[in-house]
Amino acid sequence: MPFDFKKEYKEFYMPKGKPEIVTVPKINYIAVRGKGNPNEEEGEYKKSIELLYGIAYTIKMSKKGDHKIKGYFDYVVPPLEGFWWQENLDGIDYSHKENFQWISVIRLPDFVTKTDFDWAIEEATRKKKIDFSKVEFLEIEEGLCVQCMHSGSYDDEPATVAAMDKFIADNGYENDISDTRRHHEIYLSDARKVAPEKLKTVIRHPIKKK
Repeated sequence: MPFDFKKEYKEFYMPKGKPEIVTVPKINYIAVRGKGNPNEEEGEYKKSIELLYGIAYTIKMSKKGDHKIKGYFDYVVPPLEGFWWQENLDGIDYSHKENFQWISVIRLPDFVTKTDFDWAIEEATRKKKIDFSKVEFLEIEEGLCVQCMHSGSYDDEPATVAAMDKFIADNGYENDISDTRRHHEIYLSDARKVAPEKLKTVIRHPIKKK
């Protein structure tokens, strides 16, 4: 049975439908940075997703090739995630998606080193004849956060964020969103196949004690 990060680390991927406090350790990611409306057809965001999955599956399928990754075990490619912000704004203004800046990421298994990652970039470029130069190896340690499972459309996220804000205020915390700690979403549903009202998204915000 392939290792499934969502099942093995439920505290990070399967929170309840009410806010909770969590401490997130250092995690390595495949990452692409960009800006603009994520819903734009043929836009920068959708192209970045193709790049991420191109590298994710090159690494996963390395078991069938000549490049052997030390410590490799079979696994389910983790879900797509995103860190989002807008310049000169503490929170997120969902009415102006064109102003979004983002880092789209997919988690890497711990056994993947920077050397293995660089090999995957070269291998995917050679096989797919696509420019993967925007893809980077990114290490993030989120630390103390509040998170909640959001059920429904992305446009309805403000209600969940408001519940998170109330929860942390009631428990002696405050948001700590900055240039290095950002609004974070983990997409457990495929928006191309699931009705908006049935989407499941983990929303996570960095916090600190008041």
